[in-house]
Amino acid sequence: MSTPETETRVAGGRPRELWLVLGLVLLLRLPFLNQAIQGDDHIYLTEAAHAQVEPLHPTHVRYVFLGDEVDLRGHSHPPLNAWALAGLIAAFGEVKEIPFHAAYIVFSMAAAWAMWSLARRFSPRPLWAALLFVVTPAFVVNGNSLEADLPFLALWMAALALFVWAGSSAVPQALEPSVAQALVPAASRLVSTLVRDGDATSFPSTRERFALAASATCLALAALAAYQAVFLTPILAVYVWLFHRRDRARWALVFVPPLALIAWQLFERLTTGAAPARVLSGYFAAYGFQQLESKLASAAMLFIHSWFLVFPALVPSAFLLAWRRRREKDTLFLLAWIAIFFAGAVAVFFAGSARYLLPMAAPVALLASRLRVRWLAIGVAANLALGLALAQVNYQHWDACRRFAASLEVSQRVAAGYRVWVNAELGLRHYLEDQGALPLRKTQQLRPGDLVVSSELEASLHPTGPLALLAKTEIDPAIPLRLIGVESHSGYSTVSRGFWPFGFTGGVIDRLRADDVRERRPTLEYLPMDAPEAADQIVSGVFDLEGKSRWISGSAAIALKNPAQPMPLRAEFYIPPNAPARRITLLLDGKEIAPRTYPGPGSWSLESKPVRGESDSAMAEIIVDKTFRAPGDTRDLGVVLIGVGFGGK
Repeated sequence: MSTPETETRVAGGRPRELWLVLGLVLLLRLPFLNQAIQGDDHIYLTEAAHAQVEPLHPTHVRYVFLGDEVDLRGHSHPPLNAWALAGLIAAFGEVKEIPFHAAYIVFSMAAAWAMWSLARRFSPRPLWAALLFVVTPAFVVNGNSLEADLPFLALWMAALALFVWAGSSAVPQALEPSVAQALVPAASRLVSTLVRDGDATSFPSTRERFALAASATCLALAALAAYQAVFLTPILAVYVWLFHRRDRARWALVFVPPLALIAWQLFERLTTGAAPARVLSGYFAAYGFQQLESKLASAAMLFIHSWFLVFPALVPSAFLLAWRRRREKDTLFLLAWIAIFFAGAVAVFFAGSARYLLPMAAPVALLASRLRVRWLAIGVAANLALGLALAQVNYQHWDACRRFAASLEVSQRVAAGYRVWVNAELGLRHYLEDQGALPLRKTQQLRPGDLVVSSELEASLHPTGPLALLAKTEIDPAIPLRLIGVESHSGYSTVSRGFWPFGFTGGVIDRLRADDVRERRPTLEYLPMDAPEAADQIVSGVFDLEGKSRWISGSAAIALKNPAQPMPLRAEFYIPPNAPARRITLLLDGKEIAPRTYPGPGSWSLESKPVRGESDSAMAEIIVDKTFRAPGDTRDLGVVLIGVGFGGK
């Protein structure tokens, strides 16, 4: 039930202040409507494109990730965001930055409105609490993407705001129960049924039934936007325990997020043959995302980012004041929200990105809003300036990728019959694939006339062979702040880049280049892996030099000069103790010439009978039966190759 203090807070706040908050959100978004495709936008757009063919299963599609083909049912987010983008693609016919970003402003507005509603309930200064929330740097920057963060945040905040509103006496100006009930009739009937069996004295009004029905809808949709929606269950449980302990209807609604996720998992399992969570867990294991070292680094980075949810100078005073008032129910709930979400984030996430903590920005801002107004004004101004500067640097980064892709005129090259390969992820990949380019795979054999476009920041592979530089550019914005970069130690997007919340200096963000593949003219009949000629004669499946040898993947191809007379083709290699490979096969120009099974680890060689290719050069291939991944290494490793060629040593 509401306390007298709660009723006073709920009545506080003026509608014109809400319009001020929404106006600020609009001003934050309008300058970035033409934001280029960035980050993981490309993955969601791939799912959205597939939804045009298979609407109920946008993630049931294959995708090349870091050179490997993966199943997007193992994507780290459920399909709600893909469905939203699919609707926009259906409406506009293709991906268009300005209308897509304009549509996504709705999610920013919804999150801000929900924050305003919560601030009226939990803050003596609703306006300042809402302003602190919308100038959070991650909200300013990541709200300009098409990733799932803002749709999820909007649903998370709306679910909480409606759940709390159901127990207050004031009706938010932006909602009319009769209209909203029409939008969620099924959920309303569900809650009405629960009410009849619950504590009827705790919410007798139609408004309260509507609020909980709408909250249940948002809870279910939030679960379809992000797995971390399950954190809402313990957070809401704390709220119900503190304020509505005897209300069975509210206790039932607490479990909507996990039930929605379970229902979706079962639906996918029955209709596509695989549960997304199972596929995702397999990729977590394969890529080592949940290793202890990565988890500890992510936890440290999340702690650093938590200080920038509001301006860092406000954090100590805000939490000291909260600790003094920790016995108050409102304060206890906000502290529990922070503690539960942060603990869940540490347990689940592995990259330590700033955007992961957006659902925690609201309680931090609500606690900080109890400080003196002059400090709040400084905090809002500082974070607003920081967020806008970072957003501008982010805009320039991805716009440079868009312009570089356009300058290459890939579509004309593809139309002329040439192949174009993208050795990059994220935004650059989107714009090149949109013109007909293909993602470069680990096993791809390049041929003369191919074009390879690479990003030093995002490249997952290192193509070898005779490459001729066609075009290049450096991305180096003038503003001395960096979200990520080859010359930055910013961990804003991923802790693997460093432990700074953002880069405090300038430096190159990325170097982009386009290379023509020229004809290979091998000069060595036998190629040691440390030979200077190796870069020109290695075709695919061979990794960087380590000492005098190189790891190979499950398949390696090397171009060799043909001998004048037939000679044995020989490969020298080492099977480490941790490598499962046992059967090795040699091929020459696609024909198997020497298979052999080895008893265990050690230094070995494999030799064929005397052979010779059909032209001046020959293609030797080494096939390994099993590969593995070392901790912290995303490469598929077979054996360590020392040398391969005709004759040998």
